[in-house]
Amino acid sequence: MPHRPTLLLALALLSTPAWAQQAPEPEAALTPSILVVGQRPGPALWKVSKDDHVLWIFASYGPLPKKMDWRSQQLETVLASSQELLGTPGTAISVGWSNSLNMITALPFLAGVKKNVDGGRLQDQVPADVYARWTVLKQKYLGADAQVEELRPMFAAQTLSQRALDVAGMDGGGAVTTRIYELGKNWKIPITETSVKVALENPRETLRDFKKSRLDDVACFTQTIDRLEKDLETMRRRANAWAMGDLPTLHKLDFPDEKIACNAAVVDSQWLKNVKGVADMRKQVKAAWIAAAEKSLAKNRSTLAVLSMSELTSPDGMLAVLRARGYPIEEPE
Repeated sequence: MPHRPTLLLALALLSTPAWAQQAPEPEAALTPSILVVGQRPGPALWKVSKDDHVLWIFASYGPLPKKMDWRSQQLETVLASSQELLGTPGTAISVGWSNSLNMITALPFLAGVKKNVDGGRLQDQVPADVYARWTVLKQKYLGADAQVEELRPMFAAQTLSQRALDVAGMDGGGAVTTRIYELGKNWKIPITETSVKVALENPRETLRDFKKSRLDDVACFTQTIDRLEKDLETMRRRANAWAMGDLPTLHKLDFPDEKIACNAAVVDSQWLKNVKGVADMRKQVKAAWIAAAEKSLAKNRSTLAVLSMSELTSPDGMLAVLRARGYPIEEPE
């Protein structure tokens, strides 16, 4: 989303560092599946109605094939005739630095947020059997990288996962959503942010507290290992299905999603509960997006929104809330 440049604590927590050491290339043939290439449309749009007003929803997804060139004629046609583009729901925890001096004085605290408390090693944070499985995958995808062993389990898992997806010919899929926002900006479509923003009152103290806090992120680490051991092939098949707009196949290919456990490690942590303004963050995010969606349906003849596939298919997702409130919904086939 286009916005005023700001340093977000959320980005500090969730981004992955670029390691100086070059990891060795694993064997080329990971799976028998061949990922699609070239221009692909992704799935068709969901349609939510209120009288003659329509909220069109595009289902974002990841991981996706790296060599796919996404373009949806349907989405472009809808966006060009829309009066508003709704941003994706989420959270933005701003450190709130208003000048460079404050930012510089806080940088030392920001630098170590991903490392284990008190210089602990990864093998001391997770069960021995899980660490043994990690070691096999680490050697395969990250080589002899020693720095990753200093990370908290969730950040070590994220580093491993991103490298494994890269080797498997996939990426996170974020470029698709970025492209949609670029189209909206270029066509001068008003873009409404729906993220819940929290400005930290004392960023240095909050970052210091995080560096000292312990996260319950073993489940995140373990589920990431499970997924990389067992589900890379399924992820490739799902990536192809999304790219081709093949929703029936996509719905059939269920697999565990470790992001739920990884997000919970932060969202449910005592550290975050102590941060003013973030109580019931999940409820705040859902309420903010639903409010924006209903407002757009009331005032616009056409609105485009981007939601994750999980929000569209989950029994308690955003679409389920709109359905429960009586809005007619047409799902793509």
